[in-house]
Amino acid sequence: MEVALTTWQMWFTLAVIAAAIVAYSADRFSLEIVSGVVLAVLLVFFHLFPVVRVDGEVLLDTGILLSGFASPALFAILGLLIVGQGMYQSGALEYPTRMLVSVYERYRQFAVIGVFIFVMVISAFLNNTPVVVMFVPIMAAIAAKGKIAPSRLMMPLSFMSILGGMTTTIGSSTNLLAVEAFENVSGLRLGFFALAPLGLVLAAVGSGYLAVITKFFLPDRHGATELTAPDGRQFVAQLTLQRGNPLIGQGSVAGLFPDLPNITVRMVQRRDEVLLPPFDDIKFRLHDKVIIAATRDALTELLRKRPAILAGYMSEVEVSDGSEGELTMVEAVVAPGSRIIGRTISQIRFRFQTNCVIIGIQRRSRMIRTEVAHIRLEAGDVLLILGDRGDVRALRADRDILMLEQSMTQLPDPDHARYAAMIFVGVVGTAAFGILPISVSAILGATAMVATGCLNVRQAGRAIDRRIYLLVGVALAMGVALERTGGAAYLAGFLTPLATSEGAFGLSGPVILMSAFFALTAALTNVLSNNATVVLFTPIAFSAAAAAGMDPIVLVLTVIYAANCSFATPVAYQTNLLVMAPGHYQFRDFLNTGVPLIVLLWIVYTAVAPIYFRAVGLL
Repeated sequence: MEVALTTWQMWFTLAVIAAAIVAYSADRFSLEIVSGVVLAVLLVFFHLFPVVRVDGEVLLDTGILLSGFASPALFAILGLLIVGQGMYQSGALEYPTRMLVSVYERYRQFAVIGVFIFVMVISAFLNNTPVVVMFVPIMAAIAAKGKIAPSRLMMPLSFMSILGGMTTTIGSSTNLLAVEAFENVSGLRLGFFALAPLGLVLAAVGSGYLAVITKFFLPDRHGATELTAPDGRQFVAQLTLQRGNPLIGQGSVAGLFPDLPNITVRMVQRRDEVLLPPFDDIKFRLHDKVIIAATRDALTELLRKRPAILAGYMSEVEVSDGSEGELTMVEAVVAPGSRIIGRTISQIRFRFQTNCVIIGIQRRSRMIRTEVAHIRLEAGDVLLILGDRGDVRALRADRDILMLEQSMTQLPDPDHARYAAMIFVGVVGTAAFGILPISVSAILGATAMVATGCLNVRQAGRAIDRRIYLLVGVALAMGVALERTGGAAYLAGFLTPLATSEGAFGLSGPVILMSAFFALTAALTNVLSNNATVVLFTPIAFSAAAAAGMDPIVLVLTVIYAANCSFATPVAYQTNLLVMAPGHYQFRDFLNTGVPLIVLLWIVYTAVAPIYFRAVGLL
């Protein structure tokens, strides 16, 4: 292979990458179109002009370019996205988040700090996007209770999730791609917690910065968010105590039942005996029919925390092969002129007609003290219905009831939450202790999420963002083309002389080179995708380290940390876009807050990283 041809191939590759960066940054065309065009151009060019060594070995052709779409790191990312979606969909994180929010009433400042720390810790092991999706409404509720502007909480929420992602190799897709790119060029692999020492330092500094900026400098914008008052409407429901119900044997305390919080017991039907309030020294027995009055929120909370109490209703909701597997609650009004008016719930055979269960009835006119199955329905009665999401949606066609679409709420299955938590711990544990590669454990975890019912196939497919798959695959193609044509070594040649120079403040050459890589990568990651940035810069960092006589791990870790510094623009990272609307932010808010944070992390990294690398013998 002639040198001129190799040089020409390198310049063509650099031109394509430069054009791709401009096209991605300009945002005039969709990401899919830009990625498709870039991939097509590279495939055609290297099909006609493959990179071949003198001895005939093919270094780069269409097969090698497309190998990125079968990359273990890419499949690890997709698997972890499904695992994260399973944690979110099953409600596995709801219990700890409820605990944090419940503390807010007594210890407001500590509760907010606790929520942010929890977000950062979870983001070290889960994809950031579902974590932020889950916590946006929680932060909105905290802002409403504490009369705090949402703009003071939403941006720190996104930034804390990003900072947490810096601390492990599975903390973000960026880290996974860098680990694989480094392994491809060096044959070495970074450990699960290789990022933790410096990552924790950067996370601590960033957290301190956000604590100050949140209190004094973030904009105070309440916006036009409407806060809905709690719904005080009472639904009448019935609990039939079958064998195994945890209420059996439980008694009242001062006429109230501790196992039924925020719920009023109106009547207990015990065979032919009717027990009415006050309920002094009464204990529930097997086969008791307990008539209760509760708000929808109280019934929903009971379903989430103590599903065994409502096991009778849960067992009646059948999940068939065609079901969506999402337990859903909805309100529906008995329509005027409906055929079910004047008939009881047992007579209309609602369960057999729809595969849904009526768990409560709300009637404004009077208090009801009778078995729910014997209540004769009237026009205007509000029915609280439980069923599979697909079956609930089918109620739209029922002319006897008017379904209130806005009331539709999905209820996570507590068993699924436990399964999801165990799967998550298994994925992290097997990856952290080196039992399985991250890609294998992530795929196993994703499969287990679907197999155990934490997610159905449709939900798992929804968790996979085709834009991420396409962007990462194309970025890997550009990265391998850059490395195999010699472009990475060429670009590294511009920075390598820094390693032999002495800079200001007495910094050594290697430290200047490391600092320059951090600054360049951090700047580009806020313009281009962080995934694309880390894939392009990792081979450049490896080549620069080799030319400068440095351990390549130093510059590769530098690139990873810097590529995660996507704070300066809302488009730099998905979580920034997620919090933009609820936080009522403008583009300049991210510039004003994110740019100083990037500069601060750059300065701290330049000062602390050399000390750490010298201590572990890498510098």
